[in-house]
Amino acid sequence: MILKNKKAVVTGGTRGIGKAIVLELASKGCDVVFTFKNSIEAAKLVENEAEKYGVKIFGLQADASRYSEAEKTVNFTLEKLGGLDILVNNAGITKDNLLVRMSEEDFDMVISANLKSVFNYTKTVARHMIGQRFGRIINITSVVAIIGNAGQANYVASKSGVIGLTKSNAKELASRNITVNAVAPGFISSDMTEKLNDKQKESIISSIPLKRIGSPEDVAKVVSFLASSDAGYITGQVISVDGGLAM
Repeated sequence: MILKNKKAVVTGGTRGIGKAIVLELASKGCDVVFTFKNSIEAAKLVENEAEKYGVKIFGLQADASRYSEAEKTVNFTLEKLGGLDILVNNAGITKDNLLVRMSEEDFDMVISANLKSVFNYTKTVARHMIGQRFGRIINITSVVAIIGNAGQANYVASKSGVIGLTKSNAKELASRNITVNAVAPGFISSDMTEKLNDKQKESIISSIPLKRIGSPEDVAKVVSFLASSDAGYITGQVISVDGGLAM
């Protein structure tokens, strides 16, 4: 229970990596508020699954791309949990297309959901964390922010921006005992990878030195480590969880 009595906010916590992070933090004794944009049913399922760990768990419908919604989430967390020690910026979307076919709307939407959301939540929690002189902020970026990817100019730009925010915020907040790090997942099993055919999966696996697609839990365990006291001397770092893909 390395996170017992800690309080966390996780954005985008109803599926995939976000859900795994919520459950991993809960299993370590952390109380969690997680956000979701649409599916109330999925949020209830996560709440029910996390409750077995005997922690406080709340799903809150909120649009991460809006600053006022971030403020709402933080105020809700302070009211319901009585504190806030850990922020995991995980919310994100994709709107893939080749650059020449990508609409301005799709570019702006992805930048807002994936990058501005990190600004929104980090700025909002920073005031509280500075006051208590403690905080752990973990941003979920992507391996494509490091190596690029055709057809994902908007997504790659947003995730590269997350790395820049991570490093700048780490330098600004370090004097207040607040660490800021990023985790860069590679190919992780998800609804999207399940739809790939065998040939597509083989092509992906052949590019990964460890010869397997990762699991959401692989990412979640790194996040829980960065949230713990064991990672107290790590800040401004980007940790790849990609089986060696970007090595």
